[in-house]
Amino acid sequence: MEAQLIKQEDGAVLKESACDTSDYLISVACGAIAGLVDIFFVGMPGESTLGTWTDLQVDTAVKKFASLSGWNPKPEKADSVASAIGWLEKNYRVNYDQRHTADVGNLFPMNTKNHHIKSLSHAPDIVGLFFSVLNQFTSTSAFISGGQLIMLQTETYELQGGNFPAKLFCGVANWFGHVMSDIAGSSGSRGNGGRGSGLAIPFFELFQMCTFGEFQVGKDRQDFATLAIRAFQEGYDARFGLAMAIPVLICDLSIRLLWMVKRRFYLKMPVNECIPTSRHSDLRVMLLFGNGTLCIMDGADAAIRSDGNWLLFFMRMNIIAWARFLTLVLKEICIRVGISATFEKQLDAYKQITASLRAYLLQLQQIDVEAFRRETEQFDRFAKYTDLIMDERQLNAALKASMIELGIRLPWDGDFDLFMRDKNKHLSFE
Repeated sequence: MEAQLIKQEDGAVLKESACDTSDYLISVACGAIAGLVDIFFVGMPGESTLGTWTDLQVDTAVKKFASLSGWNPKPEKADSVASAIGWLEKNYRVNYDQRHTADVGNLFPMNTKNHHIKSLSHAPDIVGLFFSVLNQFTSTSAFISGGQLIMLQTETYELQGGNFPAKLFCGVANWFGHVMSDIAGSSGSRGNGGRGSGLAIPFFELFQMCTFGEFQVGKDRQDFATLAIRAFQEGYDARFGLAMAIPVLICDLSIRLLWMVKRRFYLKMPVNECIPTSRHSDLRVMLLFGNGTLCIMDGADAAIRSDGNWLLFFMRMNIIAWARFLTLVLKEICIRVGISATFEKQLDAYKQITASLRAYLLQLQQIDVEAFRRETEQFDRFAKYTDLIMDERQLNAALKASMIELGIRLPWDGDFDLFMRDKNKHLSFE
């Protein structure tokens, strides 16, 4: 393996390996299984078996986080998610938690069902973190409405901490704690037995900028931004996003597992060549086919069951699967045109350097250090003696002495001049 790495050209990272028929069958089969899970167990909000399960997991996570933060309820409320949410709401208050149109000076329509998506600081992603910290430091609130970013002044809000790093930490902690208080709905809605309005799927809030198109929803025609907001209000939130991610994980993990098994036990490849990374073009193609199969089944199911209603179509679409498929396509394009795989190139270069150093180390280990020391000492003595040589006789004597010291057999016997005068004798070097 090391010799192969040394011979590789610089930047030769991607291992070219064409897929065979079994690879395509494996990827399509894994994608089809994931598609069936998506159709029958994910579906749409309110009709999802996996959605119910992920809701329970989020409730459990909220209660555990509340317990770690100091929530200590009475025994009869130990299993109450509404109590945990209420405790988090009181202890992680923020200045950007406006809920109604009146709270924002009637500048745009908003209610308790959609304020989590309209408020950018409520987003559970890097966008939400940025605007949350910004809003807390500047006493403002950031919203999206009608495709426009709206910033409002709020009451003066002072973060705890004696210096900027401490205040920044406090702002991040407030953002995360407030996210956990809202991700499973409000304490009021959960206390009344409802599901509550959670938080948007990461980056889903940016769809509100897409104020284009006219999509039929019942008797109305609405743009894409309104469609996204209405889907969120119907339960298309981060909790349902976790349910949609399950078929994607099934597809990816099953393809990677079968790819590993085939290479290790069928093709008899070494273990280090069976690690599923993007270095292997056949694996990337298999993931493309698998996720493509999942998306085709998801899209077909959404089109058939929505019966022309774009809101139902949108709510039945697995946005996580389509985002994953689009990412794979873009990544493959970048790799093919040579503008990706920077990390892999660097890693491969380091491996080549390591292999070269190991080969050089093996050569060094084969050197007789003691013999090398003796030879260098002899050479050093001879070099010093040559500085004192004045004529040819002394040079011949020095050379003869060095040959004897190095154990080299002289090519003549006796006196050199007498030996050379005898025509029947000749020099014999060994």
